[in-house]
Formats: sequence, C-alpha cells, structure tokens
Amino acid sequence: MKITSSKFKQGEAIPQVYTCEGYDWNPPVDFHEVPKEAKSLVLIMEDPDVPTDIRPDGLWVHWIVYEIAPDCKGIPEHSRPPGTHGRGTNMRTAYMGPCPPDKEHRYFFYLYALDVMPDWPKGMNKDEVMKKIEGHIIAKAELIGTYKLQKTK
Repeated sequence: MKITSSKFKQGEAIPQVYTCEGYDWNPPVDFHEVPKEAKSLVLIMEDPDVPTDIRPDGLWVHWIVYEIAPDCKGIPEHSRPPGTHGRGTNMRTAYMGPCPPDKEHRYFFYLYALDVMPDWPKGMNKDEVMKKIEGHIIAKAELIGTYKLQKTK
C-alpha cells in the first residue's frame, strides 16, 4: 500500500498553500495498492518535531479521518474527505496545515488499512483511534513532507 501526493514527493517541502501561511487547504493525497481484504482506511497526519515547551510529548496531530471506504482512491485538494473526522491537537475536526514555530518540521501522513469498517463517533483523538485500530491493521503506508515558515512571526 502507498500514499502519495501530486503536490510534493516523499521528503520534499509541502507547498505553502497547504499551510498556515497559505490557504490552509488540505493537500491532495492518493491511495494506491490498498489490500483487497481491507474494510476501511484511516488517515492521520502528525508533526513529531514540536518543541517540548509547547507540547511535552513533542507531537502535534494535524488531521485525522477514519471510516474511509477501502475503494477510496484518495482525498482531493481542499475537499471534505470521505469518512469521519477525528479531533486534532487544536481540538478541530478538520485539517490543520503545517505552521512550525521554530524550524523546519516533518509531517507524517499515515494511511492504515483495517480489517473492519468501524462505526465510531466523530471527533475521536489520535490516542482513541490508535487504541481502536490495534489488532485490526492489515497494512500501513506513510508519506513525509516538510515545512519551514517563510515569514518570521
């Protein structure tokens, strides 16, 4: 299984339009080679490079979508994803673009294929989602993008 974007390649910078300095739109992401036995997909985008004085765990969750149909080919740019939104670190149930406070950060887009189609409430956080998918993951893919603020705050 793979996750890609037509707007940046693995390890490259995420274009400004998808960040707090742009329109804060979600970038397009495409899903490839999803296992035939998958019943649903989960997408999580996170930044593990947050200064610990901002977040003691050093992690900021930017986007969570679950209950995505396994035949979904991806999520178009600036669109409502097919599925249910979880709650990110900022408490929103929507995409939040990169906005690193200090230096270049890495942004991990994780795609999980599950052997179940859950019926979960909207707004679950990452810990809740990870606990629920435990034992149900049949494939995992990741896409990493980077971003550094272009302007000084």
